[in-house]
Amino acid sequence: MGAENMKKNLHTIILVMSIFVNILLLYLFITEVNPNLSLNLTFLLIAAATAIAYILLKNKFSELMPVKYNSLSEINEEVTKKKGNITFKDVAGLDEVIEELKVIIDFMTNTEKYNKMGAKIPKGILFYGPPGTGKTLLATALAGETNSTFISASGSEFVEKYVGVGASRIRALFAKAKKNAPSIIFIDEIDAVGTKRNTDNNSEKDQTLNQLLVEMDGFNSNEGIIVIGATNRIDMLDEALLRPGRFDRTIHIGPPNLKGRLEILKVHTRNKPLDESVSLVDLARKTHGMTGAHLATMCNEAAILAVMRNKTKIGKEEFEEALERVIAGLKKKNPSGLEKERTIAAYHEAGHALIGKILNVNVIEKISIVPRGEALGYVLNFPKDDSFLLTKTELKNKITMLLGGRASEEIIFNEISTGAENDLKEATKIAYQMVCNFGMSELGNRVFDLHLVKSTEMIDKEVDKIINSCYTFARKILLEHKDKVIAIAEKLLEKETITKEELEEIIEEKTSMCV
Repeated sequence: MGAENMKKNLHTIILVMSIFVNILLLYLFITEVNPNLSLNLTFLLIAAATAIAYILLKNKFSELMPVKYNSLSEINEEVTKKKGNITFKDVAGLDEVIEELKVIIDFMTNTEKYNKMGAKIPKGILFYGPPGTGKTLLATALAGETNSTFISASGSEFVEKYVGVGASRIRALFAKAKKNAPSIIFIDEIDAVGTKRNTDNNSEKDQTLNQLLVEMDGFNSNEGIIVIGATNRIDMLDEALLRPGRFDRTIHIGPPNLKGRLEILKVHTRNKPLDESVSLVDLARKTHGMTGAHLATMCNEAAILAVMRNKTKIGKEEFEEALERVIAGLKKKNPSGLEKERTIAAYHEAGHALIGKILNVNVIEKISIVPRGEALGYVLNFPKDDSFLLTKTELKNKITMLLGGRASEEIIFNEISTGAENDLKEATKIAYQMVCNFGMSELGNRVFDLHLVKSTEMIDKEVDKIINSCYTFARKILLEHKDKVIAIAEKLLEKETITKEELEEIIEEKTSMCV
């Protein structure tokens, strides 16, 4: 960076000196040719000549010294052939996407047979989905499989306050790709540069997007260049960017299913010594909804814990601890909580767990009142399967379980606390989805956009009905099984953590006593 700054300063000095010399020479020339020329006219001619000289010299130096743009310039200066560094062998849990991309690989390696049929390779591929699902890894692996130059950039690197800078960076990026073809241009977080154009006065952003559109139109599909974009906000992208001929294919990359999670766990544990107690199948079941990034972090955390405990192999305990770290946060070793707070937390978590067990909402793996992150306690639970369709009853049961903590507090202490904040947020979110997205209310089979509805009063009333009915149901269940709530809470206060087996024992014991 020091050498780069020195080069910039040197060019600036040369530019200023060149302009000064031009002014001096022009003044001498004018006074020599016509000594009687008025002073005002002389200065006017000098000013005009200075402006022309500045523009010409500036353009000349900009050609000699390309725009410096942080990581983009580093990429352009150090473009390397990624020959087999990362391939599809390093990607797991995305079999369907890989099959789709294999067509691109075949096209880039066997172009002739496609040309004979008049087929054209897609110019652009857009990966969209939540963060951590493997979008960047897929793009890198595709470059490795095709033996192509991989040029990556972030969408935010193209957006500056100075007009023309972003467009210049786009041109430089595509010029480098053409020079190093076959190549893959990967633009991460493309929504930063490709958002929908509107009436707001942001000419720099619009110019940058327009230049991207022009560049994607300007190269032929047989040039061996593919543009891959990645975003988790596809709804924000400009329609012109998504039309056929630019991003021809859009591929959704979501969290992996059970089989995918198992494959990802195998990849991230293949160089790690595992104890016989570790079951990757069991871990895959417990990590429903987690992305590849979550699973990679969990495996790494487990390995770190094993090293800290001076173990030669990573055991089941390390993976369970790592899973809880990823889900609930870091355990507080010396919590400063009062006994009153521990008691409230115990009954709160007991309410969640008991309703979850009775309504069979999820598999309850563990209950704990050991503070983690910002939570005083938590119930570690996961779905029974990878089902993506939920019934109205199942959604209401989820809300009932979420409200079980507050209902338990009210029944036992005749008072409520602030501990239900996150539960209420999630319950409200599900209730709004039921009304606005799924048509599961008395408003009928309709979908509502809260941004377009003039008055949300009728929607709010339906949401209140759902939440209030679920809360009433939660109270009813806990009042009927109050002895079980007390037993679970007392065990939590004694041991701080209850396993799935211990929870079942408590429920069975209290049930048999009632009989």
